[in-house]
Amino acid sequence: MKSSARTLDTVIVLAIDTATPAVTAGLVRLDPTTEVLATRVTVDARAHGELLTPHITAVLAEAGIGFDLVDAIVCGTGPGPFTGLRVGMVTAASLGHALGVPVHGVCTLDAIAAEAPDTASLLVVTDARRREVYWAHYEHGRRIAGPDVVAPAQLPDVGATAAAGTCADVTGLPVVGPAHPSPAGLIAAARQGLDSAPGEFRPLYLRRPDAVEPGARKKVSA
Repeated sequence: MKSSARTLDTVIVLAIDTATPAVTAGLVRLDPTTEVLATRVTVDARAHGELLTPHITAVLAEAGIGFDLVDAIVCGTGPGPFTGLRVGMVTAASLGHALGVPVHGVCTLDAIAAEAPDTASLLVVTDARRREVYWAHYEHGRRIAGPDVVAPAQLPDVGATAAAGTCADVTGLPVVGPAHPSPAGLIAAARQGLDSAPGEFRPLYLRRPDAVEPGARKKVSA
């Protein structure tokens, strides 16, 4: 472990997100500038549970920082599919409890918007599966509508001149931002709240999961 990686005036933040097909983990130092120390991103919608923990240990090892030096955790809270999203949130909550550090949740779409160019009107759209999309509308970086989930044909006409995220084919707008959140984007979206107690850590599923409890057994007539 490199003791020089941190001073009394710095804050080390672990940033993770599994709300999109990307498995994202990164280590960021705030002092008060933002310095990304290490990043691991793998785009594989079926590997969130398999890759997130190795990604976390890899970024810590690359930065030469142990878990004991992590001051806070930032985690994307979606919207996203149930299975992938819960991997990141359960991992973040478990690590926060084990390390005794605060866990700050941020809207994943906010993190994507944070790294898009500053435009008067920005529509962030990501794949929600089931032929639907998640969306949120931003003006100069501030979210003014959403997040919500709709069929592509029901996306609001907000006069956006650019889009961020994915699904360019359904928005008909040029894509100007990242397809998934980066550690820097997650930190940017959470930056103002890092100096205060974290709010409710709650997933933005926006719809019910596919799995449902089985109903009562039908009576068999004689």
